[in-house]
Amino acid sequence: MLIIRAAEERDVNEIFELILGLAAYEQLSDRVTGNSELLRSHLFGDRPMVEAIVAEVGDLTIGFALFFPTYSTFLTQPGIHLEDVFVQPEYRRQGVGKALMTAIAKIAHDRGCGRLEWSVLEWNQNAIEFYQSLGATVLPDWKTCRMTAATLAEIATKA
Repeated sequence: MLIIRAAEERDVNEIFELILGLAAYEQLSDRVTGNSELLRSHLFGDRPMVEAIVAEVGDLTIGFALFFPTYSTFLTQPGIHLEDVFVQPEYRRQGVGKALMTAIAKIAHDRGCGRLEWSVLEWNQNAIEFYQSLGATVLPDWKTCRMTAATLAEIATKA
């Protein structure tokens, strides 16, 4: 039986293993520099930065979604950014991803959010089609911008 629930501190190691699985799937394993202890502090420390939900079947954690609050100035409403959603390959096409996305949508709705947003890699056509089947719009006119920690440090020292 599939259970979707809020992550608890005891889930951190399993969530981090799923993050490693996601990185491998996206062919980005070389970019993982964090660890489960950093994740623990960001999920459950004195100043939590992110939240997560997990998908379980029996005693197995088979998927997760990690998200954090955002704000839309145009809507003047809060939102949620879904950083990652991942289901182990052997559990895909069984409704787990849909259950995770539905749970996040419910959280956003219950919190009065005007938006739920996330990014998807251009080559991941399966994910794009899945998101569109849920009613999501893939925005063609927006690109993700990023500053790394090194760039932030450089800018901060010039301020």
